[in-house]
Amino acid sequence: MAMKIGELALATATSVEAIRFYEREGLIPEPRRTAANYRSYEDEHVQRLAFIRRCRSLDMALDEIRALLSFKDAPSADCGDVNALLDAHIQHVAERVVELRALEQELVELRARCKSAAAGADCAILKELGQMDGAPASTTAPRSGLAHVGAAHGGRQRSAK
Repeated sequence: MAMKIGELALATATSVEAIRFYEREGLIPEPRRTAANYRSYEDEHVQRLAFIRRCRSLDMALDEIRALLSFKDAPSADCGDVNALLDAHIQHVAERVVELRALEQELVELRARCKSAAAGADCAILKELGQMDGAPASTTAPRSGLAHVGAAHGGRQRSAK
């Protein structure tokens, strides 16, 4: 069942840009080309994209997906490393939940500074956000965990795709 990239995009609910990105990243095999030089995708591409999209829905980084695909491509290999990868991802998610709860609390406390609407010049929230001194340490530096791929994930940033 050969299909062009637009058809693959529709069949998998994946943008054309994301498909090309996954090709460049080596997550899906390069398709064969037609005589007119169009990409021609097969069922294996549909299955691979479904796998990638499921992993992305579980908030997995590209390196994690790449590793899982390598295990998938070696079906006779032991899956112990798959378990270890998933255990590490679960731990990372748990750490992010803690960070997100702290962020939520910080936002609730910030919101509590303003009891009613006021002119922007008198807004306690805007004043607080503008003060460098007295800011909690967590607000003076980027939140590494919220970028998804911190030390637990090898330091690569997650793509928005």
